[in-house]
Parts: sequence; structure tokens; C-alpha cells
Amino acid sequence: MPRAWIVVLGFVLAGLGGLGAYFFPVLQAAGNASSGPGPIAALNPVSAPTQPFTVLLLGSDDDSKFPPDRLNTQSMILLRVDPGTKQATLLSIPRDLWVPIPEQGTGKISTAYNLGGADGAIKAVETNFKVRVDDYVWIGLNGLVKLVDKLGGVNLQVTNPVMDDYYPADLNSAGDPYGYYRVAVLPGATHMDGVHALQYVRSRHGDLRGDFARSERQQQLLLAIKAQASRLSVADLPTLAGALNGEVKTSISLDRLRALMSIANDFNTKNIHRIVLLPPYTAEGWADGQSVVFADWTQILPLVHQSFP
Repeated sequence: MPRAWIVVLGFVLAGLGGLGAYFFPVLQAAGNASSGPGPIAALNPVSAPTQPFTVLLLGSDDDSKFPPDRLNTQSMILLRVDPGTKQATLLSIPRDLWVPIPEQGTGKISTAYNLGGADGAIKAVETNFKVRVDDYVWIGLNGLVKLVDKLGGVNLQVTNPVMDDYYPADLNSAGDPYGYYRVAVLPGATHMDGVHALQYVRSRHGDLRGDFARSERQQQLLLAIKAQASRLSVADLPTLAGALNGEVKTSISLDRLRALMSIANDFNTKNIHRIVLLPPYTAEGWADGQSVVFADWTQILPLVHQSFP
């Protein structure tokens, strides 16, 4: 992979921040990229995007309990960027949402990636939410930890404390993937490294609002990454790309990334709209002997189509 990838990705990351961080493509060869001509000089100009586009952000518990290609998605966030209005929208999709999954029957939407990969997850979102997904980005547990650590950690104002006696001890494959330990995140301003940031957004026990609260914490972390990423310089990019080697997958092409680079600085926190499908849009229940979330599509679809026409 040419070193130009690293520079372009870095500009996207520094500009869109928490959003751009998840635009990182597969950096399989980043650590071995050969040096060549100046990265900027080696690229031809590209036109800035003018039309809205939508990206599906996927996060998986890629721990040792599951084969690498059979992962559920613990986080699904639909991102829409409108270059014309300079507005962005984050829509968190509950992982336990009970939906028809194309070619697979009915189940939790989190299983769509497990059963059909990125294409399966995209089809499930497009079919049920009646939207178009242009690209996807997938990141695993270790990818998120490494990203936050390489950014020097993130600053968060914790308003929704976490107390979890059953947090999975599965980040280190050398340990017991079925073990647990206690996690506590107290309210107030705090600086988190990658492991603690992952604990904050991944914990789902001891919170009366369950996955809804976790969705809010995930969006909060994206915006915290946005703020921290703005401090990056070009000199930081090779190290960052090497750290994420193989930890992120995406369908976004080099030309697409270069186009995104040209609009990266147009977005700020005030222009980012956040949606979490709390009741009455959804309701918790049971199906096939498991706890699930049911959708009220008569309310969800009009809400979604306001931001994802």
C-alpha cells in the first residue's frame, strides 16, 4: 500500500475526528509501505464531494470466543454526511433489534454481520430502515483500544456512570475468554486510555437503560475522538497507521478518502445530530427465548427519513 494512504487517512481523521476515525480502511500493508515520492505530490487533484453519503459503522467483539469471520456486531451506527449543508447525523441501531434479515430469516440485527459479513449487515440495515448505505467501516475491540491510545487518550465528561460486575475479560486472548471482572466508571471529567474507553462504551450491565445508554456512550466517545484527533500532525500518521494494521476494514476507496479529505474541516460538533432509538420508538421484549428489542416502524421510519432521506 503506498504511503499516500497514510497521509490521506490522517487528514480525514484530523478533520472529521470521531467520524473520520472510523473511515480508516484496511491497513494490512501500512506497516510495510515502501517509501517513495512525496505523498502529496504523488496524488492528482480530486473533486470535493457535493452529494450526501451514508456510511455504516460496525464494531465487533472480535475476541477468542468466536472465529474471526463469524462475529456479531455489538455496535451499529449509521452515519450520514451532507457536504452541502455541512451537517452530519449519527443514528445508533440497537444490536438486539429483532428484524427480518435478508436470506437468513428473522433475528437480532447484530447477527447479520455474522451470517453475511459486511454485505449482510448493509442489506439488513437498508431493508429495514429503507435507506441507502454507500460504504461501511468495521473496527474490532483491539482496533478501538489502539486508536484511542495512539491519540493519547480521550477526555470525557461522564454523566452516565458505569458499575459492571460482569465485564468480559476477553480482550487478551491469553486469558479466559469467558471470565469477568468488575468495571467502575465514576461521574465527572476524566481522561481515558484505550482500555478504559472501551470499558466505558462496551459495558452493558448495571445500567437501567441497558443498550440505549451504551449507544449514547458510544456516540459520546466518537465526539471525544473527534476532539483529540484534531491534534494530530502528519508526523504522527505512519505510527498511527501501523498500530491499526489489520484492525479495521472498509469499502472506502483511496479516491473516496481523498475526496473526504477536502471537506474534513467543514464539520464541527455543533453540526452533528445524534439519534438513539429510545422508547417509544422501540420496546424490549422476548422472541425465540431471548431478550430482544422490537421496533415501532410507524414511528422510526419518519424519524430516520428526516435525516436519511
